[in-house]
Parts: sequence; C-alpha cells; structure tokens
Amino acid sequence: MTYKILVVDDEPDLEPLVLQRMRRHIRRGRYEFVFAHNGIEALEELEADPSIDMVVSDINMPRMDGLTLLEQIPNVSPDIRAIIVSAYGDMENIRTAMNRGAFDFVTKPVDFDDLQFTIDRTLEHIEQWREALSTRDKLVALQNELDVASKMQQSILPTVFPSGPTYKIFGTMHPAKDVGGDFFDIVRLADDKVGLAIADVSDKGVPAALFMMSSRTLLKGSAIGTEAPGDVLTEVNNLLNEDETTGMFVTMLYAVYDPATGEFTYASGGHDPPLVVRADGTSELKPLTGGIALGVLGGFEYRQDSFQLEPGDTVCLYTDGVTEATNQQGELMGIEGIQELFASAPPTGAEQSCMGMLNRVLEFTGEAAQHDDITCLTLHRD
Repeated sequence: MTYKILVVDDEPDLEPLVLQRMRRHIRRGRYEFVFAHNGIEALEELEADPSIDMVVSDINMPRMDGLTLLEQIPNVSPDIRAIIVSAYGDMENIRTAMNRGAFDFVTKPVDFDDLQFTIDRTLEHIEQWREALSTRDKLVALQNELDVASKMQQSILPTVFPSGPTYKIFGTMHPAKDVGGDFFDIVRLADDKVGLAIADVSDKGVPAALFMMSSRTLLKGSAIGTEAPGDVLTEVNNLLNEDETTGMFVTMLYAVYDPATGEFTYASGGHDPPLVVRADGTSELKPLTGGIALGVLGGFEYRQDSFQLEPGDTVCLYTDGVTEATNQQGELMGIEGIQELFASAPPTGAEQSCMGMLNRVLEFTGEAAQHDDITCLTLHRD
C-alpha cells in the first residue's frame, strides 16, 4: 500500500530535496508526500485529507511551530503519528515534543537514510496500531453478537410454569459468558398431560441460538401433534436432517407426564438420563433409551421408557453444565454432587429442588470459569 506523509517545514528547498532523495520509494508507490510550510497549513491539510498516515515536522516555523502543531494534531486526526525534526543537541525541545505525542525524532542536518529508517519504523507502528484497533472493533462486534444470542436464548425460556393439583414444575438456566445452546420448554398437552423438554445445542453464539430456536419450534409442533416421546424425537430429528445445519446437532430429552397416573414417559436423544429423587433423599438415575443426538442421522427411530412417580418424588432433568461443572482444582462434580445434595437435604418442591441444583453447582465451581450453561428442569409430585 502507499503511505501518505505530510512534511511540514518552512524551508523552500526541502520539498524538492525530499522528492529527489525519496524518488525510488515514490516510484514504487510506497510513499506519497504532501507539504505544508507551517503548523496552520498542516492542520488544514489534515482536515482536508483524512488519508494522511503520518507527519514529519520541523520545530521552528512561523505562524505555528512544530510543538504547538503536535498539541493540535489529536484534535484533527487522533490516530496520526508524528516525527519531529530538531537541531542536533536540542534535547529540551525534543523532550517536549515526545511529551506532546511525537513518536520519534531526527536531527538536523537531516540524514535521509536515518529519516527513511525512522519513517519505516513509524509506519510499522501505525500498522500495529491499526491492527489493534481492528481487533478491538472485532471484539466489540463479537460481544454485540453474543449479547444478541443471549437475548435470543433467554427469550424462549418459559417464565411461567404450569402446575396442577398434584404436581409443580420449575426450570432455570444460568448462562455462561460464551452463549451456548441450552434450552428447556414445557408443553401443555391433551388430557391434562404435560410435556417437558431439555436440550443442549453443540455450537455457541448466534448460530447456536438460531439452531436452538429452530429445534424448539420443531419440538413444540411435534409434541402437540404426536403423543409418544420417542415418536416426537424421531420426527424432530428427521426435520432437522432435512435442513442444512452446518454440522450442528442437539442433545435432547423429551418426556410426557400424566398427573392422573403419575406415569413419566421419556425418550433421550444423546442427553443425560433423568434423576429421580425420593421423598427421603435417596435417588436413582433412570436408564438411557439409546438415542443419538438429533441432527446427526436422519431416519433414526427413538425408543422410550417410563416409570412411576410416587407422591413426594421429584424428577430432575439437567444439561452437562451440571454434571461437567469443574472447580478450580480441575475436579468434576458429576451427578454424584447432586445426589449428595438431596441425600442431605431431601426435596420439598420443584423450585426448591431446581434452585438447589443450580446453587450446588455454583458453590462447587466457586471462582472457576464457567464454560457452559447450567440448566435444570424439575417436576415434583405432591
């Protein structure tokens, strides 16, 4: 690229000398020079031409000297870098110039080899500065993207939880700094049954948020039209595989609870199994149903299983942000941490159980960085 350099000096012979001594770099298109004879003209040039990359300025000039010019340059072009030209041994002015923002200096009489070296070093610094600004802008754009994804993620989570005379439901998600793809949902079904879903998308950021919303929409539609959880996951998986998902997939557990009988029927697509906690605090993990993550392979038939929830039982659904929570020593909490929690403090309701799980994870991880969303969904049979 061509760098445009503004030379500021009141000596009339300097312009042809610079053009002559720098002719090879000018012909190669590396340098382009513009000239001003004092600080006022220099500021006018900077205001008129934002493509100027740097300034080479003498100190002693009429109307406005180089030191005053250095003070004014940031008001016109804050990213400009300046080299000051001063008499040999004039350390007081050189020190003042450096304090006012000069990047470097050369002394008179000007050695053009030294001047070229100083110009190149200054231009290298300019490129590094521009790269830093570009990186900063990219980080700001990325943070804006993550903020959008976080709002998308939060917008689909239920804030009002259905309940009946014999059961309560509660869910929560504690998002990580990098937006993931966790979500949970509750669907009211015919005959007072209720559907519960919890899922974790493989990617992060806006793509994961979009894929999450698509998965949730497909799940809701399938759940309303199909009763069996295994058939629901089969249909959602086939629909996801019809679309181009750019390699993303989602683990999902979908269940149907019948309050009339206490039956809890579930199907898992690569997701962690349900944890059932009894009224006395004992607990057991229910078996997986052998399903793979949704969006990986079309035509896969998902199986389902069921069990009976007795009065006082709580079923806990969760994502791997719970089981793979890591403390500062690098230790995994695992599902055992949740089982220990309930063994010492048996659940008394859906919200108490759900928030207890979240707080247990946060207490275990302490100051360790959170790399994944922590999502919990609980159903308690009164």
